[in-house]
Amino acid sequence: MSTQFLKPQIAESFSRAAVSYDSVAQLQRRIGHNLLSDLTQSSAEVVLDLGCGTGYFSPLLTEQLKPQQLICCDLALGMLEYARQTRVTPNTLWLCGDAEHLPLADNSVDLIFSSLAIQWCEDLPALFSEVSRVLKPGGRFLFSTLGPDTLYELREAWSAVDRYQHVNRFVSFSSLQAGADQYLRKVTLKAAEEVLLYDQLRGLTTELKGIGAHNISAGRQNGLTGKARINAFKLAYEAFRRPDGKLPATYQVFYGEYING
Repeated sequence: MSTQFLKPQIAESFSRAAVSYDSVAQLQRRIGHNLLSDLTQSSAEVVLDLGCGTGYFSPLLTEQLKPQQLICCDLALGMLEYARQTRVTPNTLWLCGDAEHLPLADNSVDLIFSSLAIQWCEDLPALFSEVSRVLKPGGRFLFSTLGPDTLYELREAWSAVDRYQHVNRFVSFSSLQAGADQYLRKVTLKAAEEVLLYDQLRGLTTELKGIGAHNISAGRQNGLTGKARINAFKLAYEAFRRPDGKLPATYQVFYGEYING
């Protein structure tokens, strides 16, 4: 069930984007707030923000759950350094680590909150096995992630130009559910759609670069893309322009809550 992402490049890409991320991450914040609104717990002793990024949700988790310890974990050291400098929260441990190999003890966490992070995992069974291992019995895993229809307009526009992989690919709903159900007990797993609108295509491509989520999959094209191909790509994307004059970019979002044991 590998998604064929290159972990060192993921870490490097998001580390470079740490300073610019919050200024262009309106969708990411909205999805995270949606996830947080699904959290009915009012307290938890040990909370893990898995894939914490710039630490935007650390004060919100602290306010809602009042944990004795908040662990903010991310693969990108640059993100963690930025978060540590800009977010002031009590009882917080900043931890650089891989979700598939969590540097945490067994049965040590009450709640794992993870918004738009696990789509970068290469091995979902390994991820869910680790989540189950570190969660206490009855502990909860609350997550949002992206589905394979994310940015389908971008993918289809590039497919009219060449056969390289220009857009990150994410796992299907059924694959996500199969991976989670093997280790955890499902509470909810649902799909939603978010559509962002742009006047020009540059707005989308600049935003993707600003959050560090441009194409970092294995199999992508390396090097520069010629002007003629760029123009052909732009022309192909124009086929998606709406009657109101806006260019859409669709995100397929999966929201899940699981219990350990």
